[in-house]
Amino acid sequence: MRVVFFGTPQFAVPSLAALLDAGITVAGVVTQPDRPRGRSHSTLLPSPVKTLALASGIPVWQPDRPRGDEFLAQLRSAGADIGVVVAYGHLLRPDLLAVPRLGCVNVHASLLPRWRGAAPIHWALLGGDRETGVAIMRVESGLDTGAVWERRTIPIGPDDTTGSLTARLAALGAAALVETLPAIARGVAPVPQQEAGATHAPKIDREVARVRWDQNAVAVSCRIRAMDPAPGAWSTLNGAEIKLFGAGIVLTDQYDLAPGTLQPREGALLVGTRDGAVAIREVQPAGRRRVAADAWLRGSPPATDARFA
Repeated sequence: MRVVFFGTPQFAVPSLAALLDAGITVAGVVTQPDRPRGRSHSTLLPSPVKTLALASGIPVWQPDRPRGDEFLAQLRSAGADIGVVVAYGHLLRPDLLAVPRLGCVNVHASLLPRWRGAAPIHWALLGGDRETGVAIMRVESGLDTGAVWERRTIPIGPDDTTGSLTARLAALGAAALVETLPAIARGVAPVPQQEAGATHAPKIDREVARVRWDQNAVAVSCRIRAMDPAPGAWSTLNGAEIKLFGAGIVLTDQYDLAPGTLQPREGALLVGTRDGAVAIREVQPAGRRRVAADAWLRGSPPATDARFA
């Protein structure tokens, strides 16, 4: 089987590596153009997928958009049997999907039809889900609406963040991909999704990342963990923005703090919610590094009446 691989971030790297380890021929990799990174944004750096592809001697294509006669001709020249899409970052048009003889399959980081869209891991945590997983699905013109060959499930723990779930789901998706491809090659039909259970996971914007202290402690903890490591859940203190991390401990009975009220606690910072408090382990003031909450409290102790807004 010859594969053309579409992917960009670190989440996609285990899937590409698994294909190579399984002895599957990867005829080419399509990834997004090199982007400026770092504080100065002065250096163009390759995507994690490009780095692995080049190290493995695989041809790499980086179109601004995966469309147009020239790009489609490049794709046809690869002679791929199937396209594998893992967090590529662009929707693929029908004329592209028709190039590989078996079409294209996607490793999606949710239990479809729950959390279709760009940020399924963030929204699984925001939604308070107790489990999540991956789906191996057919790519079609709709947004994550294709029929599914395989679903695999993992639990979401009380301290899980988007960062920790992303790593686990990347490995889970890679294993599911290589184990499902033989069935796809044999012509096993995927199972259509049930529209009744569909939910949507749009890109995370600034307002979604803002902490709402009038919510209950569980919801506040879920939001902070969902935004960790990026973009970071945020609030304001004395008019200055601060990001908050590590709200894995939910306290609903022991503390009676008004929403947003701060109280130092050994190794953490308690903040009141609608029905109790959460314990914040790390903070990141604007323009500074992420640090332990107790270290921040020692260096910049807030006023006794300070409150997050």
